[in-house]
Amino acid sequence: FRRPPFRGSFALGAGLAEGLRGLRAFRFSAADVAYLRSVLPSTIDEAFFDYLATLDASEVTVTAIPEGSVVFARVPFLQVKGPLLVVQLLETTLLCLVNYASLVATNAARFRLLAGPDMKLIEMGLRRAQGPDGALSASKYSYIGGFDCTSNILAGKLYGIPVRGTIAHSFIMSFRCLEEVQPRELPPRAGGDPVDLAGLAVSWLQRVCDLLQTPPAKANQGELAAFVSYAVTFPCDFQGLLDTYCVRRSGLPNFCAVALALHQLGYQAIGVRLDSGDLAQQSKEIRGVFQACAAHFQVPWFGTIPIAVSNDISEQSLEEFRREGSEIDMIGIGTNLVTCPLQPSLGCVYKLVEVNGSPCLKLTEDEEKMTIPGMKTIYRLYDAAGHPFMDLMALEEEPSPSAGQELGIRVLGQLGETTKVIPTTVEPLHRTYFRDGQVCEPLPSLPEVRTHAQVSLNLLSPAHRRLHEPQPYPVAVTERLHQLFLELRQGS
Repeated sequence: FRRPPFRGSFALGAGLAEGLRGLRAFRFSAADVAYLRSVLPSTIDEAFFDYLATLDASEVTVTAIPEGSVVFARVPFLQVKGPLLVVQLLETTLLCLVNYASLVATNAARFRLLAGPDMKLIEMGLRRAQGPDGALSASKYSYIGGFDCTSNILAGKLYGIPVRGTIAHSFIMSFRCLEEVQPRELPPRAGGDPVDLAGLAVSWLQRVCDLLQTPPAKANQGELAAFVSYAVTFPCDFQGLLDTYCVRRSGLPNFCAVALALHQLGYQAIGVRLDSGDLAQQSKEIRGVFQACAAHFQVPWFGTIPIAVSNDISEQSLEEFRREGSEIDMIGIGTNLVTCPLQPSLGCVYKLVEVNGSPCLKLTEDEEKMTIPGMKTIYRLYDAAGHPFMDLMALEEEPSPSAGQELGIRVLGQLGETTKVIPTTVEPLHRTYFRDGQVCEPLPSLPEVRTHAQVSLNLLSPAHRRLHEPQPYPVAVTERLHQLFLELRQGS
């Protein structure tokens, strides 16, 4: 990609494993060839279709930066080498598989950086994503970017991502009164005769309303019935959605009543969710009520019940939570995560840099769009503090730079002058992942890719990691590569 997404300085490279699986499966079936024969001009030689039937990726080699790594503009995420026709046919497939994956992973990483390491983040974008395939990809690559779990059950099944969810407003609204709750009895957790949980909750509602100085008649009976029904079914996983009606006068006292009734039977509620209003302010008010109940009813854990929020959460929302302070423990993010409204496409490109051993160059008036010729080795240079400070591209045949050695390089955008740098550590970035039709490097699991992404992000200096007006990350070429670039440009 030519420019970092979201006006930041970095992206997270993702989609490599899917791309490699696509390479391994690449071939034209008899049905594919028949279809192409039907839509291509009749003047095409029949031998061409015979040739297509033999094509595969057995002569293709792919080197790439490990999935989940921080990557920067103008630096090749992967390099593909093989028969010209084959690698040209692979262009669209590979771009499709890495573009959206890297964009969503990067977007998720930005939310994680804003939320901080301790906040729980739930991906909840299934209903707003670009179709079922987009939704699955969003769940997978949001997890790589740092989200903790997903509401997409199919993504949990397919990829092993932890799944979480809460009650729906429609579930709560479907109840009118406590008489509709069936069954309504629950045995104590330690064993014994079942207890009428609905009746117990009603008695607790009076005590809670006395404490909160709110009339019990204002608490919606259908909402209380929904909470009781859910609690009877999931006594160890009871949670409440508080804003179907009035949070202060109904949702909160109803939840506290059912949660305290469950506590009396030996169970512990696991959380609440807010989906509207001033989320930060409401979270502080709710925490105050929980703490008051904890002290008054002598239930210490009650004061720490997790509070989750949702409702069109954006980067701006997280910044406001941080600025105003909140008691939020978990955030559900959907639309602004999976649709990437701040930048709907990463803009990865796939450019020819060498043919039959001869480097080639695409010339344009826009220097940003000029390609960098030749097969390259990519190095990441680190400073004494352990932060990467520059990525360096060298020709494949050049000797590797050494730590502690002064390097004369040319920074992209400043090619007219030589810059001297001395790296403390030098890391080769590309590994060979695909050769002879097979994946030749063990691929990490999804949790391992997720961990690698967080390690890679944490290595960035604060100046490069910050999301607003970050310091541009320099990418450079060796003097020898720069000289090749000049020769090809002059020759053209």
